Amino acid sequence: MSRPGWDEYFLNIAQDVSLRGSCVRRKVGCVLVNSSKDIIATGYNGRAAGVVNCLDKPCVGANEPSGSGLEQCEAIHAEQNALMRCRDIREIETVYTTCSPCVFCVNLLTATAASRIVFLAEYPHSEESKRRWNREWICFGSD
Repeated sequence: MSRPGWDEYFLNIAQDVSLRGSCVRRKVGCVLVNSSKDIIATGYNGRAAGVVNCLDKPCVGANEPSGSGLEQCEAIHAEQNALMRCRDIREIETVYTTCSPCVFCVNLLTATAASRIVFLAEYPHSEESKRRWNREWICFGSD
Protein backbone atom coordinates (compact mmCIF):
# COMPACT_ATOMS: atom_id res chain seq x y z
CA MET A 1 0.00 0.00 0.00
CA SER A 2 1.44 3.36 -0.96
CA ARG A 3 1.29 6.48 1.14
CA PRO A 4 -1.22 9.03 -0.19
CA GLY A 5 -0.05 12.46 -1.29
CA TRP A 6 -1.33 15.55 0.53
CA ASP A 7 -4.16 16.25 -1.91
CA GLU A 8 -5.44 12.68 -1.73
CA TYR A 9 -5.07 12.68 2.07
CA PHE A 10 -7.11 15.85 2.60
CA LEU A 11 -9.71 14.86 0.00
CA ASN A 12 -10.23 11.59 1.87
CA ILE A 13 -10.84 13.63 5.02
CA ALA A 14 -13.26 15.88 3.11
CA GLN A 15 -15.18 12.76 2.07
CA ASP A 16 -15.40 11.64 5.70
CA VAL A 17 -16.57 15.13 6.74
CA SER A 18 -19.27 15.00 4.04
CA LEU A 19 -20.83 11.98 5.78
CA ARG A 20 -22.20 14.41 8.41
CA GLY A 21 -24.06 16.37 5.70
CA SER A 22 -27.81 16.40 6.04
CA CYS A 23 -28.87 17.72 2.61
CA VAL A 24 -30.88 15.17 0.65
CA ARG A 25 -29.66 16.55 -2.70
CA ARG A 26 -25.93 16.27 -2.14
CA LYS A 27 -23.52 15.65 0.74
CA VAL A 28 -20.46 17.91 0.61
CA GLY A 29 -17.43 18.10 2.89
CA CYS A 30 -14.82 20.86 3.04
CA VAL A 31 -11.40 20.98 4.71
CA LEU A 32 -9.40 24.21 5.01
CA VAL A 33 -5.63 23.68 5.27
CA ASN A 34 -2.76 26.07 5.96
CA SER A 35 0.75 26.11 4.45
CA SER A 36 2.04 23.80 7.20
CA LYS A 37 -0.48 21.14 6.12
CA ASP A 38 -2.53 21.62 9.29
CA ILE A 39 -6.32 21.42 9.15
CA ILE A 40 -7.66 24.75 10.36
CA ALA A 41 -11.38 24.12 9.85
CA THR A 42 -13.89 21.68 8.39
CA GLY A 43 -17.50 21.98 7.33
CA TYR A 44 -20.33 20.02 5.77
CA ASN A 45 -23.62 21.08 4.23
CA GLY A 46 -26.96 21.11 5.98
CA ARG A 47 -29.45 23.29 7.78
CA ALA A 48 -28.32 25.44 10.69
CA ALA A 49 -27.70 23.84 14.08
CA GLY A 50 -30.92 23.44 16.03
CA VAL A 51 -33.10 23.29 12.90
CA VAL A 52 -34.63 19.96 11.84
CA ASN A 53 -32.34 18.62 9.12
CA CYS A 54 -33.42 17.75 5.58
CA LEU A 55 -32.94 14.03 6.16
CA ASP A 56 -35.76 14.18 8.72
CA LYS A 57 -37.88 16.90 7.07
CA PRO A 58 -36.84 17.82 3.51
CA CYS A 59 -36.82 21.53 2.64
CA VAL A 60 -38.80 22.88 -0.34
CA GLY A 61 -35.71 22.63 -2.56
CA ALA A 62 -35.06 18.96 -1.81
CA ASN A 63 -36.47 17.73 -5.12
CA GLU A 64 -34.79 20.32 -7.35
CA PRO A 65 -32.16 18.97 -9.75
CA SER A 66 -28.55 19.43 -8.70
CA GLY A 67 -27.29 22.92 -9.47
CA SER A 68 -30.73 24.49 -9.77
CA GLY A 69 -33.24 25.97 -7.35
CA LEU A 70 -30.47 27.04 -4.98
CA GLU A 71 -32.72 29.73 -3.52
CA GLN A 72 -35.12 26.96 -2.44
CA CYS A 73 -32.43 24.98 -0.61
CA GLU A 74 -32.06 25.74 3.11
CA ALA A 75 -28.65 24.11 3.52
CA ILE A 76 -25.62 26.10 4.55
CA HIS A 77 -22.85 25.02 2.20
CA ALA A 78 -19.84 23.06 3.44
CA GLU A 79 -17.45 25.86 2.44
CA GLN A 80 -19.55 28.43 4.31
CA ASN A 81 -19.63 26.26 7.43
CA ALA A 82 -15.86 25.74 7.28
CA LEU A 83 -15.26 29.48 6.87
CA MET A 84 -17.47 30.22 9.89
CA ARG A 85 -15.29 27.89 11.96
CA CYS A 86 -11.98 29.26 10.70
CA ARG A 87 -10.18 31.52 13.18
CA ASP A 88 -8.14 33.38 10.57
CA ILE A 89 -9.02 33.31 6.87
CA ARG A 90 -5.55 34.72 6.13
CA GLU A 91 -4.07 31.32 7.05
CA ILE A 92 -5.97 29.32 4.43
CA GLU A 93 -3.75 28.00 1.67
CA THR A 94 -5.84 25.19 0.18
CA VAL A 95 -9.56 24.45 0.15
CA TYR A 96 -10.32 20.74 -0.22
CA THR A 97 -13.91 19.89 -1.06
CA THR A 98 -15.77 16.91 -2.40
CA CYS A 99 -17.47 19.05 -5.05
CA SER A 100 -16.22 22.21 -6.77
CA PRO A 101 -17.68 25.27 -5.02
CA CYS A 102 -20.71 27.14 -6.34
CA VAL A 103 -20.32 30.79 -7.37
CA PHE A 104 -21.62 32.01 -3.99
CA CYS A 105 -18.96 30.04 -2.10
CA VAL A 106 -16.24 31.05 -4.56
CA ASN A 107 -17.15 34.69 -3.91
CA LEU A 108 -16.53 34.10 -0.20
CA LEU A 109 -13.34 32.13 -0.79
CA THR A 110 -11.83 34.89 -2.94
CA ALA A 111 -11.81 37.06 0.21
CA THR A 112 -9.41 34.61 1.90
CA ALA A 113 -5.71 33.92 1.41
CA ALA A 114 -6.47 30.57 -0.28
CA SER A 115 -4.52 30.00 -3.46
CA ARG A 116 -5.85 26.56 -4.36
CA ILE A 117 -9.17 24.74 -4.55
CA VAL A 118 -8.86 20.97 -4.91
CA PHE A 119 -12.00 18.88 -5.39
CA LEU A 120 -13.26 15.47 -6.47
CA ALA A 121 -16.23 16.28 -8.71
CA GLU A 122 -17.37 19.23 -10.81
CA TYR A 123 -20.47 21.13 -9.69
CA PRO A 124 -22.97 21.68 -12.54
CA HIS A 125 -22.14 25.41 -12.79
CA SER A 126 -18.40 25.17 -12.26
CA GLU A 127 -17.31 27.23 -15.29
CA GLU A 128 -18.49 30.50 -13.75
CA SER A 129 -17.00 29.50 -10.39
CA LYS A 130 -13.68 28.72 -12.05
CA ARG A 131 -13.71 32.03 -13.93
CA ARG A 132 -14.34 33.97 -10.72
CA TRP A 133 -11.68 32.04 -8.77
CA ASN A 134 -8.83 32.81 -11.18
CA ARG A 135 -6.36 30.86 -8.99
CA GLU A 136 -5.34 27.21 -8.89
CA TRP A 137 -8.43 25.04 -9.61
CA ILE A 138 -7.74 21.30 -9.48
CA CYS A 139 -10.16 18.49 -10.19
CA PHE A 140 -8.59 15.46 -8.53
CA GLY A 141 -11.39 13.05 -9.41
CA SER A 142 -12.10 11.37 -12.69
CA ASP A 143 -15.76 12.42 -12.83
